[in-house]
Amino acid sequence: MEKTIDIAVVGGGAAGFMAAVTARQQLPGARVVILERARKVLAKVLISGGGRCNLTNSFASVSDLRQVYPRGHKLMKRLFNTFGPAEARQWFESRGVPLVVQADECVFPQSQDSHSVTRCLTDEARRLGVEVRTEHTLTAVRRLDDGRLQLLFNEQEPLCCRRAAITTGGSPTLRGLQHLMDMGHAIELPVPSLFTFTIEDTALRSLMGTVAERASVAIPGTRLRAEGELLITHWGMSGPAILKLSSHAARIISERQYRFPLSVNWLHQSNAAVVEEQLRAIAAANARKQLSSARLQALPTRLWLHLLTRAGLPAERKWAEMGSRGFNRLVETLTNDVYQVSGKSAFRDEFVTCGGVSLRSINPNTLESRHCEGLFFAGEVLDIDAITGGFNLQAAWTTGYVAGLNMAAGARSEAEENRHRPPTAP
Repeated sequence: MEKTIDIAVVGGGAAGFMAAVTARQQLPGARVVILERARKVLAKVLISGGGRCNLTNSFASVSDLRQVYPRGHKLMKRLFNTFGPAEARQWFESRGVPLVVQADECVFPQSQDSHSVTRCLTDEARRLGVEVRTEHTLTAVRRLDDGRLQLLFNEQEPLCCRRAAITTGGSPTLRGLQHLMDMGHAIELPVPSLFTFTIEDTALRSLMGTVAERASVAIPGTRLRAEGELLITHWGMSGPAILKLSSHAARIISERQYRFPLSVNWLHQSNAAVVEEQLRAIAAANARKQLSSARLQALPTRLWLHLLTRAGLPAERKWAEMGSRGFNRLVETLTNDVYQVSGKSAFRDEFVTCGGVSLRSINPNTLESRHCEGLFFAGEVLDIDAITGGFNLQAAWTTGYVAGLNMAAGARSEAEENRHRPPTAP
């Protein structure tokens, strides 16, 4: 077995690299090693944001963190005092990655290329002397009698360290977290989050590519709802509104085995009287026109025709012939159009889980385990997850930085104690 290293970071993703470089910055003389399971590091960062890397968000439109962090918002609020979105942006820009803020508040590298972000992280690790080892699959962590941690791997030799951070990302099953459960950590059941909805409706799917710019979606019988752009796809529905709902409702949807009714308000207008007033104004101005040729401007023509059919209204009917019953049916369809979801689909190539190491099992100030001194956690292995828009990567930067900072602080404190400890009598 090789000589004990100072700090080991298990997981070569966004949180792992941030933890490792932060620890090394704080302790320039320490030996810091990143141990990644795969052959390449930062693979998920490379594909994030469609290969452009939506590395954070301006948070300008976020008044309450629970809006964007369905799980972990209280912890994130606390940790943002140490390293928040402004600090993350400054960190990358000060290392040669200019950033741009889009109209939707998402933050991307100016290059629009995720390689700018991954190169920054790997170059910084190299500059600081952080070692990177791949093909190391962790199977267990043991605390030795002398206080050191022993990391066991599937095929590689065991490694001993004084402090370690687990940044292995989300696990789709409990089995992947069993070794942490064996140590006493509480685990919240992992289930998928951030996914699109499969809807077996041929007429809807024929509208593939159609976008409702401002819609709201909800699960009837619950308080779960979300708003934003809605995209109709060849498998069902996607877009920010759907992704937000999938994140906030991840556990309930899982319990229902991804089969549930979905209510769509195509206008994001909950007041039916307002919608009826808009329709009657169209009717008054276009009495002799057909329903198909005079529509609500907020909706694309193809979608409008689809909704007329859903409401049982012939497209060739004239507005003057609508009648109260026709108006009522159209208002109901526009504000409460119910579809049956029959499954889920991944959002691009990204995979996010809700669940993981329970926040009850860690110190909220340092991210150190309450069950194993010297062991820290960061990133998606924790029960923290967010909606799309750069919020998940921000959680990785924040938790990685805080874990790295406190691993270094603990090592520095331990060194000071050893320095002032009287020598042992012969």
